[in-house]
Amino acid sequence: MDWVMVVLRFALVSVAIYLLIAGALILSQWPSKAGGDGLDFAKLDVTGDPVEPVTFLARDGTKLAVRTHGGQGGPLAVVVHGSGGHGAAYDWLGARIAAQTGAQVLVPDLRGHGVNPAPKGDVAYIGQLEDDLADLIAQYRTEGQKLLLLGHSSGGGLVVRFAGGDYGDTVDAAVLLAPFLKYNAPTMRPDAGGWARPLTRRLIGLSMLNMLGLKMLNGMTAIVFNLPEGALAEHMAGAYSYRMNTSFSPRSDYLKDLAALPPFVVIAGKDDEAFLADQYQPVMAAVNDKGRYHILDGVSHLDVFTQEKTVDLVTEFMRDRL
Repeated sequence: MDWVMVVLRFALVSVAIYLLIAGALILSQWPSKAGGDGLDFAKLDVTGDPVEPVTFLARDGTKLAVRTHGGQGGPLAVVVHGSGGHGAAYDWLGARIAAQTGAQVLVPDLRGHGVNPAPKGDVAYIGQLEDDLADLIAQYRTEGQKLLLLGHSSGGGLVVRFAGGDYGDTVDAAVLLAPFLKYNAPTMRPDAGGWARPLTRRLIGLSMLNMLGLKMLNGMTAIVFNLPEGALAEHMAGAYSYRMNTSFSPRSDYLKDLAALPPFVVIAGKDDEAFLADQYQPVMAAVNDKGRYHILDGVSHLDVFTQEKTVDLVTEFMRDRL
């Protein structure tokens, strides 16, 4: 039985070394402000009177905020905000889509975001954002009602993740506004153009622990955002935990999630600071032939959801597909 002890000792030593490496990576990097100029918030105005949110009940009993536009009778459209943000910034878009299409439009604050984030920048487990969206949809969707998911930036990434997950078959169509696909996708600019500073070594170390099923450190900060100055940042999330960051993007095999998308349209600005707009079609069309692609001249990352042209393209797509 000596060989059994040798194998056992080797396995224990290997696991110990693995854990030491993971721990060293996690402890070697601590949060600090993202560098660079970041995104251009100058044209983004959410200081007016946004729609007063109501709440819906998630499966864990948490009340989460959602803004509603339009009435019943048309398709149901859910607008998913980007990283660090919240639904109030997308009220104009939601209202315009409802007016143009007759859709019932929901604009939620994702868990960990907005005026009552509880706690800000975090979720309880990986995948909770998908569960929350599924709960929201279930509480508003009527029998036979078509469903469109619209996501901007990381919200677009969450729509892609949703399509590739357990609830993907509930979605009839998707709109992706300058979507985040993955940190290693050809669409990515370094650090999203200065918007985000991922703690890369810490992310690797936490991923290593998760591969062993060890999740006790998933609440640690994994990414920091370059928030704007002033009142605009008051209700924004300046950092995400590992489990929030993972929940808010496609899975590691992001191409598999992309392949699961229903008919979709991608709309991005030619002047996008965070992503390379001309790379969306080559990457996505290679695994999914259901997409349309539009690049808007003179439009940046945040401008894309404030454009009448975007509303027109979304309206045209919805009339064709829903």
